[in-house]
Amino acid sequence: MDIISLPVEIDKKKIDGRYRLVMIASQRAKELSVGVKPKIQTKSKKVTAIAIEEAAMGKLEFLVGEEAVKAKEEAKKFDYRRLLEEKRREATPEELTELEKDLKVYLHEKETMDKKALEELFGEKQEEGIEE
Repeated sequence: MDIISLPVEIDKKKIDGRYRLVMIASQRAKELSVGVKPKIQTKSKKVTAIAIEEAAMGKLEFLVGEEAVKAKEEAKKFDYRRLLEEKRREATPEELTELEKDLKVYLHEKETMDKKALEELFGEKQEEGIEE
């Protein structure tokens, strides 16, 4: 497995610092995690590694200044977590429902067993308290 060597070599004309590199890569990683195709061919499997490689190679476009502020406000309106959850549900709806069914049965059985154990435990203590 190839590991990204640190420090990452970047074009100083395009990306002026490490902070900007991290910000660009983090935004790109969010996009990749939703299902956007990578812009480069790589052996990396993780979205963060792919995003850093794309940014370091200069394959990503980004905004600075007032344009960036406006775009950031628009991006805040977009809910990445909800979109990720929807993608996961679309990927395996049958498996997920089967898993949920099994989990509900297990939790119901466990809850019933816990209630019985508590009733036995506290039932004995209550009987002892009544006899005393």
